[in-house]
Amino acid sequence: MPALSSTMTEGKIVSWVKSEGDKLSKGESVVVVESDKADMDVESFYDGYLAAIIVDEGLSAAVGSTIALLAETEEEIALAQSKKTSSPAPASAPAAATNDAPKVFDEMPSPVAASAAAPAAKPSVSSTVGNVGALGSAVHPASEGGKRVVASPYAKKLAKDFGLDLKGVIGTGPNGRVVAKDVEAAFAAAKVSGGGGATVVASEAVKPSGVELGSVVPFTTMQSAVSRNMLESLAVPTFRVGYTITTDALDALYKKIKSKGVTMTALLAKATALALVKHPVVNSSCRDGKSFTYNSHINIAVAVAIDGGLITPVLQDADKIDIYSLSRKWKELVDKARAKQLQPNEYTTGTFTLSNLGMFGVDRFDAILPPGTGAIMAVGASQPALVGTKDGRIGLKTQMQVNVTADHRVIYGADLAAFLQTLSKIIEDPKDLTF
Repeated sequence: MPALSSTMTEGKIVSWVKSEGDKLSKGESVVVVESDKADMDVESFYDGYLAAIIVDEGLSAAVGSTIALLAETEEEIALAQSKKTSSPAPASAPAAATNDAPKVFDEMPSPVAASAAAPAAKPSVSSTVGNVGALGSAVHPASEGGKRVVASPYAKKLAKDFGLDLKGVIGTGPNGRVVAKDVEAAFAAAKVSGGGGATVVASEAVKPSGVELGSVVPFTTMQSAVSRNMLESLAVPTFRVGYTITTDALDALYKKIKSKGVTMTALLAKATALALVKHPVVNSSCRDGKSFTYNSHINIAVAVAIDGGLITPVLQDADKIDIYSLSRKWKELVDKARAKQLQPNEYTTGTFTLSNLGMFGVDRFDAILPPGTGAIMAVGASQPALVGTKDGRIGLKTQMQVNVTADHRVIYGADLAAFLQTLSKIIEDPKDLTF
């Protein structure tokens, strides 16, 4: 089992792309492993044969433990098969009701990010596929010789709930992978056409079941990562500063350019990045408790909730990219998050984090600081409010509350106050956001 991030202690086998006895080529995908943040292809560094699968689909194994045996020649397959019985058992079996993939709700608080992937070692007959594999994005087919359909865990669950045969579903995810929206579209088409185009096993769809009250459900790998990171964050001395920002001008700009594909998330990320340019200490980070780093890039991580956990897709160099490109990039990142196909550099490189619950009507909240970063900003809903004007009159304005949680070892109250004043000016006069 390869270590796909520095925080990963075990991984779950999502699907075996190859079957026992299949010939492998260097760089070819062998297995899809669920790390603490994404489903990653593991590919072989060597030619050979997949002699024996030790850990079946859906089971978990500790990092570094044997998940399969690789043989150099066909003659060695029998030897590898004999060693299969002496290999250690997988770490754990999944909970029956585990559902740790896709549905993206939107930006949510308290994000966590895992670190970069680890390299692999040299093989022998008894080498593990994880040790001869490496984290990669190699293309794997949507089906392997008709034996298996490559689909996300959530897509498989939906197909089972809908009674849908995945062999009749065309995948639109990365490398032809079947994702949840493909299953939903296929089921909708089958209902309209009376079953044409995709095979509906059941006569009527069964809606996904709710939680079973009183049941004990083990953490998914992503939830375990969230738990570890939240505990780590408790060791950081943090403080919070709130600010009220008038959003009438920003709302007007959004309505004007929304038809061009611009998202409010991109507008907030852009405004935040431009403010950070003028306040680099708020974009800094302290990792060892003895020094801090003025980060050379402004990478805005935006917290997103998916079933079974949280992830923070990163808009890199948000201060330098135009709002239209930034919006397209954000949509791409959300699609990849939904398919659990984000690469480590797409969720581990944030220097400042945004968490937005405004779309749920939440007017204010505090977010937990992600380890290794200097600050996170919680954004509430924009709401109309009666406001006293400078000339003594009462006017109606749309305002939102933002609360920033920061590492007090590096960032002080005056730093956050100055940053929030700058951010307020940018949002209240957003002409610079479209340049």
